[in-house]
Amino acid sequence: MSAPAASASVRRLGRLYVIPSLLGIVAPAAVLPQRTIDLARGLTHFVVETPKLARQFLKTLAPDRPLQSLVMTELNEHTPAERAADLIAPALRGDDLGLLSDAGCPGVADPGALLVAAAHRAGVKVVPLVGPSAVLLALMAAGMNGQAFTFHGYLPAKAGPRDAALRALDQAVVRTGATQIFIETPYRNGALVSAVLSECRPVLRLCVAVDLTLAAEQVVSRPIAAWRAAPSMDLAKRPAIFLLGRDYSSGALLM
Repeated sequence: MSAPAASASVRRLGRLYVIPSLLGIVAPAAVLPQRTIDLARGLTHFVVETPKLARQFLKTLAPDRPLQSLVMTELNEHTPAERAADLIAPALRGDDLGLLSDAGCPGVADPGALLVAAAHRAGVKVVPLVGPSAVLLALMAAGMNGQAFTFHGYLPAKAGPRDAALRALDQAVVRTGATQIFIETPYRNGALVSAVLSECRPVLRLCVAVDLTLAAEQVVSRPIAAWRAAPSMDLAKRPAIFLLGRDYSSGALLM
């Protein structure tokens, strides 16, 4: 009896590397581990939020190949969900694939989760790499509840809905003790801080973390009553993270 024919070889799937980018102009080695840099350098296929910014970031890593030879597909807030299968296609063909945000960690405050979810559905291994997350760095430096927190992204731009949202966050802190984290377009930072000081109760704590990982980095965390009495902080055109929460004293949460 003849032996059964050998089964067809199974195609190797590529991996999806989730690559943190820089938060601003800084030497990559100052904020990224060497493993992250080395893996990003060696990839030829990327899914990126903005190709121009991705090329600028990769250029700082001195990639193994000319930038012009790298294959980049765009994934942003306007990308329809049905494109996910096309985006993950290089990994299905056996090529390793890198996911890049404009700044910080993909999948956190950006649309990268669409690709990651597609990778899981297709059986592609997802490898998250170490690098800066503005949200987590700000939480680490705030002195607030890090056991329970919520990231809200951008609050409404118009004053009325924004103030209502801030009052809701104020109530959430009082009700649950969870730290409330949010961001704003840099040119509206000052207006947002003024609204927090107006709408939120003075016993709560506001942390403003600006230019994280950069030479101009500044993290200020104090009760809203103290913010009201202090000189205004220069936030013009500076990327910032805002945190609203309870105060800690001797390890206990106070109100």
